[in-house]
Amino acid sequence: MEGGSMKSGLIVSVAVSLLVLLSACDRRDNPEPEPVPTEGQRSIFQPEYQVEAEPEVEPDRMAALETMIRFPEGAELNEGARAELATIIEAPQVEAGHPIVLRGHSDAGGSDEANMRASRARAEAVRDWMVENGIAEERITIIAFGEQNPIEPNALPDGSPNEEGRAANRRVEIFVRGERDREEAPPSESEPTLIEELTSSTPRPTPQT
Repeated sequence: MEGGSMKSGLIVSVAVSLLVLLSACDRRDNPEPEPVPTEGQRSIFQPEYQVEAEPEVEPDRMAALETMIRFPEGAELNEGARAELATIIEAPQVEAGHPIVLRGHSDAGGSDEANMRASRARAEAVRDWMVENGIAEERITIIAFGEQNPIEPNALPDGSPNEEGRAANRRVEIFVRGERDREEAPPSESEPTLIEELTSSTPRPTPQT
């Protein structure tokens, strides 16, 4: 009986060892999922997401103002031109006191001298209106170009007058400096005409070869 009891105990011990080994292997093959950490209660004084403040951008300096007034006929300001000028003199560049350049132009309908006079008369009409409406005259510079800078063809392909193009060329271009270029010279102008050279008191330098 004693030998049988020892044998039975041995069998039980071996069986228990096998069960322990099988359980260990099963845990290695199928590991239990790791617990997901839970966040503690957030403070009401700390936002869930930290929002970075955007860097302050320095406001862009005022650009120059460039526009034009058209003259369908002659050198007189019509109602539409006066309304446009009323808007222009309220622009920030004008209200800031920056210099104003008026460039007068004409079509090719007359002689060089007549076109030069007409272009200057248009620029003077714009200047006079501005002065009458509070702009200091010393701020305004007038440059007359006559017919030399058309923006539309003065003639059609068959040589006949292009009335729409000539009407577009009868204009005054307005340039008012802004904060960006107030220390710079005005944009380069076109070459002076023969009439300007002859009437100028300063001789034009001879180009060097």
